[in-house]
Order: sequence, then C-alpha cells, then structure tokens
Amino acid sequence: MTSAATNALRSAYHLARAGLFRYAGGDPEKVHELTIKVLSKLPGGGRGRVADPVTVAGIRFPNRVGLAAGMDKDGIAAHTWAHFGFGFAELGTVSAKAQPGNPRPRVFRAVASQGIVNRMGFNNRGATQLAEVLGRRKVARGNQALGIPLGVSIGKSKVTPLAEATDDYLFSMRLLAPYADYIAVNVSSPNTPGLRSLQEARELAGLLGALTAEAAELSERPVPIFVKLAPDLVGDDLTETLAAVAHSGVAGVIATNTTLTRDGLSPADARLAQEEGGLSGRPLTAKALAFVEHLATTVDLPVMGVGGIMSPADGARMFDAGAQLLQLYTGFIYEGPALIRGIQELGSTR
Repeated sequence: MTSAATNALRSAYHLARAGLFRYAGGDPEKVHELTIKVLSKLPGGGRGRVADPVTVAGIRFPNRVGLAAGMDKDGIAAHTWAHFGFGFAELGTVSAKAQPGNPRPRVFRAVASQGIVNRMGFNNRGATQLAEVLGRRKVARGNQALGIPLGVSIGKSKVTPLAEATDDYLFSMRLLAPYADYIAVNVSSPNTPGLRSLQEARELAGLLGALTAEAAELSERPVPIFVKLAPDLVGDDLTETLAAVAHSGVAGVIATNTTLTRDGLSPADARLAQEEGGLSGRPLTAKALAFVEHLATTVDLPVMGVGGIMSPADGARMFDAGAQLLQLYTGFIYEGPALIRGIQELGSTR
C-alpha cells in the first residue's frame, strides 16, 4: 500500500499534468521540450533515493527504478533525475550523427488508454554533443557525479546504411564509454527504417560481438553492455535472437521497447491506430510482462523491465517476473514521481 505522502504527491502531479496536457494546444512534443528546458535550468546536487539498493553488472544502484531512454536524449537535464527519486537514468537514444528525426507531428497521447504513440526517429544532437555535455558536468564512469548511475542508449544514424551499422554503433560507444555506467544498444526502435532487422540472430551476433570486443579493448574493466529488444519478437525469431544474445558477452537485456501492434487501445483512441510509430503505456503492460517472464526463464542474464509500468502493482509484477531493474517512461508522464515512490514502497513490504 502506498503512503499518504505518496498519494498526496500523485494528486498534486495530476493537477499539474492537467495543465501541461493543455499546453501548446495539447502538443505532447512541445510539452516534452518545455519540461526538459525547465529541468535543464535547475540546480543539480541531488542523490538517488536509497531504497532496496542492488548491484547489477557491477554497478551499484541506490534503488531499482530508473528513467528509460527517450526522455532526456541529449542529457541536458541529466543532473536533475536523482531529485525525482530515480535510482538511475538512461540518456539517449543518441546516434553517431546528429539528426532531426521524423517530420512532426510525431507524438500522440492516447489518454483514455494511458498510452503514447511516437515515431520520433532518434532525433538527437549526436554522440559527440552528448559526450561534451557529460564532460562539462564532470561525469565519468562510476563516479555518480550527478547522484545516480547513468546509462547511455546508442542507435544507428538514419543515413548510415545497414551494412555499416556496426561502425556507426562503435563510433558512439568509443565516445561515450568513458562517461556511461552502462551502454544500451537500441536495435528495437520501430522508427528508423530497417533498424529492427539488426535483431535477427546473425546480424545481432555480429554487432554485439564487435561492441563487446571493442569495450574490452577500451578498458581493463569493460563498460557493461545491455541490448534492448522489441516486444514484437516472437516464435523462432525470438528463440534464435535470445541464443545470440546469450553467447554475445553482453551484461544484460532491456525488455522491452514500444510495440507496433495496437491491441489495448480504447475506442476513444481508435483514431491513433492509424498513426505510424511505436505504442507504449498501458496497452503494452501485459505484452511486456510476458516478454520479461519468458526472457528471465530463457537467458541467464540480468533483465531491465520496461513497458507498460503504470502503477506500483505493475512494477511489482515485473519484479516477480524476473526483472532486476525497472525503467519508466510513459508511466512517469502519466503518474509522475509518485509512481517511483509507490513502486519502492510496495517493494519494501513484499
């Protein structure tokens, strides 16, 4: 059961959210941009809330609830996430080359369904810019200069041919490994043409093998590498991909990304079924949970569970399914920092 303080925090956030959702004519991306801009101006100096600390892949996390990639692509608010109670934050996804992403509008709220459809397309300022931002903040791997561990998600630049994808990922990893507590390899976004083909077993084995080998060359203590998979992987394709992951030398798996299916959309949001892009939030809850449960019983690697965590109970079920860490994105947008605290409080009573 959540505390009275957490319930009050949730109520206060819902009042603020009502205003934010109306800002700029209800444009979700403009709200996102405003939020990150405001947060970037705030002072840092916070420390992650210590609640059920855990060590995963050699990284000490003050608690097990983190911010998923996509919220702070360029790291400009990286110094503020500890204030919200997160135990870690994943920045990015960034690509080797700066890119604007897909044409707007490209983000749509499915409010009745507690979901979001997005086709952002890795809009970011590039890996070089993120490295400079983290350098100015005196971030270095392991020093938790911003109060919590930081992961960095890397993806393929849209203009880079698939045949050259490995070099693209290697470029970003070389730049960012000195700053990141872990590197997340995003091969599962549905919004960059052809990207998900890199999840195929042969392609993924080559990519992850090159990245883990390079990480070993860069440091005697290689940066942990996690791979992020899509919830739409099924059947033999999933079996073969997981076999490749298990033999790749990666430190863990992030499950899942957004889905291309439209199951679970409320009739009030039916119009969004025609929008291209990935769907996140409540419609993804059951699918992500089943994926994590299958993963945890198939691959002997730590799992970060992400997707459809909209309540403390959802978080508890993810832990029960085998996730060692959680990440929030859409749930954080709809429920705010009370969701982080609620998951931690429920976990402390289990």
